[in-house]
Amino acid sequence: MTASTRLRRPLKISSIALGLALALSAPGAAAELVISNWDGYMAPDAMDAFKAATAVSGELVVHATNEEIMGKLVASGGKGYDVVFVSSPFAEVLNKLGLIETIDHAKIPNLANLYPEAANLPHDVGNNFSVPYTWGTTGLCYRSDLVKAEPASWNDLLAPSDALKGKTTMLATDRWLLAAGQLAKGYSVNETDPAKLAEVKDLLISAKKTLLAYDDTTFYSKLVSGEALMVQAWDGWCNYGIAENPQIKYVIPKEGSDLWVDTMVVMKASANKDAAFQFINFMLDAKNHAWAAQNIDYKVPNKPAMESLPADFLAKFPNMGMPVAELVKFEQLRDVGDAQRDYSKIVSEIKAAQ
Repeated sequence: MTASTRLRRPLKISSIALGLALALSAPGAAAELVISNWDGYMAPDAMDAFKAATAVSGELVVHATNEEIMGKLVASGGKGYDVVFVSSPFAEVLNKLGLIETIDHAKIPNLANLYPEAANLPHDVGNNFSVPYTWGTTGLCYRSDLVKAEPASWNDLLAPSDALKGKTTMLATDRWLLAAGQLAKGYSVNETDPAKLAEVKDLLISAKKTLLAYDDTTFYSKLVSGEALMVQAWDGWCNYGIAENPQIKYVIPKEGSDLWVDTMVVMKASANKDAAFQFINFMLDAKNHAWAAQNIDYKVPNKPAMESLPADFLAKFPNMGMPVAELVKFEQLRDVGDAQRDYSKIVSEIKAAQ
């Protein structure tokens, strides 16, 4: 388990659909295909629609975090699962462990819908073992009506003005918490040099004294209420705040962002590989992928899907319109191997500091 997780904001779905998702929280034996995904990360009727399109039945298994599903996959050798949604550093680890199947491009013709850049991501050039589902950035989300000037630097968060002290939050998970300090220092978001990581630790310990909280799940609602004025945020989660208050804005600091990517992988232990590839092809259908963009407010690496988004939607959420060429200039989060232990230790020391 070598990278941090991104918790997902559940969609506003019916109580029946929510009950169904909770009921499918563990693999069963009846379905031909078992899909493990974050709650609300695809259409509530996706499995029914897939069956109608392919005659293949499927079962949704909800996982809350990357770490949770990784523990299950490693313990079982991947048995009991067919397609799993994981963030790209975890896909790298699964590949190194020999737990995921090579992607058969001939069985996924909708790979042609992906932007060329999505086939050249550093973690898996050529989409050999993973297929990107969503991608995006991490930046600063803020109340433009209550903050005097648009933030321009990560240091506006890490060394805030007196007016902002006690009114800011940072992400709690290892990779993103450290990335803010790494970027502020001009270092790689995959930095492993102990001396540089020590500098990042000192900076983030200093920043901790000015924070309202570490928060991965409710920071956008804190902005809506005014309890927070500026937060570190994933672009899509900032959009959740923008949806409730248009005075909330998103900006990528001048030092840059990480590029995060969530992927679909097929387990090597799957007895239903052809159906698994059919499912990935189904999710890459332009209409189906456009649903993800419009309902989870994340950019998808699907050209016709993104081109189909309504103009008013793009106007409401400007970060959804970021050009792909600009997006992929940012450094992708990667598996840092043994250095993940150092990352976890440093984050524990930051959070424990007085």
